[in-house]
Amino acid sequence: MPLLFPTQGTLSDAFTPQAPFGRASHVSIAPEQTKYQARSDLYPARSAVDDAKIKASQLGNEAIKEFDKASQKAQATTGHIEPHSAKYYAACTFGGLMACGLTHTAVTPLDLVKCRRQVDSKMYKGNFEAWRKISRAEGFRGVYTGWSPTFFGYSAQGAFKYGEYEFFKKFYSDLAGEETAYKYKTSLYLAASASAEFIADIALCPFEAVKVRSQTSIPPFAGGKTFGGITQITGAEGVAGLYKGLYPLWGRQIPYTMMKFASFETIVEMIYNYLPGRKSDYSKAAQTGVSFTGGYLAGILCAIVSHPADVMVSKLNANRKPGEAFGGAMGRIYKEIGFAGLWNGLPVRIVMIGTLTGLQWMIYDYFKIFMGLPTTGGAAPPPSGATPPGH
Repeated sequence: MPLLFPTQGTLSDAFTPQAPFGRASHVSIAPEQTKYQARSDLYPARSAVDDAKIKASQLGNEAIKEFDKASQKAQATTGHIEPHSAKYYAACTFGGLMACGLTHTAVTPLDLVKCRRQVDSKMYKGNFEAWRKISRAEGFRGVYTGWSPTFFGYSAQGAFKYGEYEFFKKFYSDLAGEETAYKYKTSLYLAASASAEFIADIALCPFEAVKVRSQTSIPPFAGGKTFGGITQITGAEGVAGLYKGLYPLWGRQIPYTMMKFASFETIVEMIYNYLPGRKSDYSKAAQTGVSFTGGYLAGILCAIVSHPADVMVSKLNANRKPGEAFGGAMGRIYKEIGFAGLWNGLPVRIVMIGTLTGLQWMIYDYFKIFMGLPTTGGAAPPPSGATPPGH
């Protein structure tokens, strides 16, 4: 039966322009773009971002290759380094020198504000205000007041701290025996780090005296010159003047270092225990990333534990009178500032020490990798026959 109504094809032929070969084919028209669709004019930018990522990846791969080449050359020059040999301790000493010297110098602007606020809490309201005032009054160089004694002092301290820590850790482990050392490994870390810091602070103290005086006096003491400041102090007060802050320095640094090393070793071990596989399964970048994370968390604990002594060191170096007894000076300063005054500048120091400690462990472990040595942390498995702690 014929249809009463025309078909769709008939209507199309009747009302569309005639094509040279019969009915025109339907041309798909792109739908109107909505506000939720990506704009095509941004595609070139997206391509540029992808190109930048690819180039960054290529540069990273090239940097890794260059690092490996330099590492191989260094290891070929030094020869194989046996763990706990003289070469091993020398490598750890140099790694500690770089880790502490470079990082402490880099955060000199933070340290400058911290020291001045410890001496006079009303001097600045915050870091940015402090840096703005200092740069206006003393120029950009003023923000880095004290960088020279900081670099020399903390390079020496880092060399002894890390090198001696590795030495004492092995020394006390041998005294205790393998099983006892594993069972009481945290006590071993504490003892080794305290012994190392005791020696390191003797090297640091003269430079710390110059640094604090430079940073807490305007204009800077001895023009901010390290060895000029040492000469000026010894000329006026004798060699003892360089060490009048040694006891509070020990009081600040020994608990700080004990917390720094013991908590770092513990945190890193916990991270590797949480992660799947063994420490050796992870790349160099991953291991140094763990080092930074463990170091940053350890640094926060360090800052809290050592801050009251840090304030007292700044006060003693700046305000202790010639010939004044150590105990008398501490008592006088405590009466002036009170218990709350011992915590001046703590937030700044937490940020500074957290970043500082994380970077130190990362640099130190990177150098150990560079020399073909294993990174720090992640306790060795228990000796055969020993029961792991907590079991």
